Amino acid sequence: MRVMQFELPALSALRDLTVDTIIDARSPAEFAEDHLPGAINLPSLSDDERAEVGTIYVQDDRFKARKIGAAYVASNVAGYLRGALADKPGDWRPLVYCWRGGQRSGAFATILQQIGWRVRVLDGGYRAYRRLVASMLYDQPLTLKPVLLDGNTGTAKTRLLALLAERGWQVVDLEGLANHRGSALGGMPGGQPTQKLFEGRLAHALAGLDPQRPVVIEAESNKVGHRIVPPSLWQAMRAAPSVEISAPSAARAAFLASAYADISATPDQLCHQLDLLRPIRGHALVEAWQTLAAQGAFTDLAHALITQHYDPAYAKARQRNDVSTAQRIAVDDLDDAGLIRALPQIETALTSAAKSSTD
Repeated sequence: MRVMQFELPALSALRDLTVDTIIDARSPAEFAEDHLPGAINLPSLSDDERAEVGTIYVQDDRFKARKIGAAYVASNVAGYLRGALADKPGDWRPLVYCWRGGQRSGAFATILQQIGWRVRVLDGGYRAYRRLVASMLYDQPLTLKPVLLDGNTGTAKTRLLALLAERGWQVVDLEGLANHRGSALGGMPGGQPTQKLFEGRLAHALAGLDPQRPVVIEAESNKVGHRIVPPSLWQAMRAAPSVEISAPSAARAAFLASAYADISATPDQLCHQLDLLRPIRGHALVEAWQTLAAQGAFTDLAHALITQHYDPAYAKARQRNDVSTAQRIAVDDLDDAGLIRALPQIETALTSAAKSSTD
């Protein structure tokens, strides 16, 4: 009996899948570059096996390549049946995909079907999914109503996004999706996802939003770390109204010193990252900052970076991008208690800004 195919008509359909596990049967390198949200990687062929089979297929004999490939697939799937899949019950429902929905996923799924599991294969494989992502982010304008949460570095915008989400607002956290704090020292443990994986995460987040309700997004440049904000979203952000959060520089410095504690915990790495700012701010400033880092004066360092690097950079970016601010909200305290006190005023401003963009 032929394995059932599943056609993915839209990215939103991923949220309503009646499957228990999504299995990416591609090689680990392919999976690392990008994969469907929530998928696990059980490779039909390892990276080395895929390279070997591909070389034999192109340079030697196609039949031989298929035979060797089938042996590898059978052996690898047998290993999963003894390991990762050993505890799956009889009513388990997996969805398997590979690059095109062809031989690798088909062979994998056939074995699972013969056991008795209700398995399906993604029609068109990963390529079908990627086309939907590219279409949303590159080929057509978004129908969303974004409102930007603006503010200079250290005004707790990312924390405010989380608090707004807890209160029922639709939020897109670009920094979270890109695993980067969006600043010169914003690297996060684990590094950034690839551009394709970032786009997949972003498209999945956007697909779950109600286009009739405002969507709050932190005001960013067109890059978050090394990841580029795709054009459809970037154009929507450029046309969106914004609400700017302001706070005293001392409060911002204290907040940054706490938020970036993981970086200040390794002073040598911090000094290395500060070195990257030499072409922009010059040797004298960077060396003064590195002295503060070596002394453990991280709040003073944060204050110096705010006044001498981040604020001038923000002012120049706003002028270059012709950013207009709908409203400005002053927040005196950036701890959770202070942010929660400010939320009603911020929510009123966001609602007003969203309404103004549709009038």
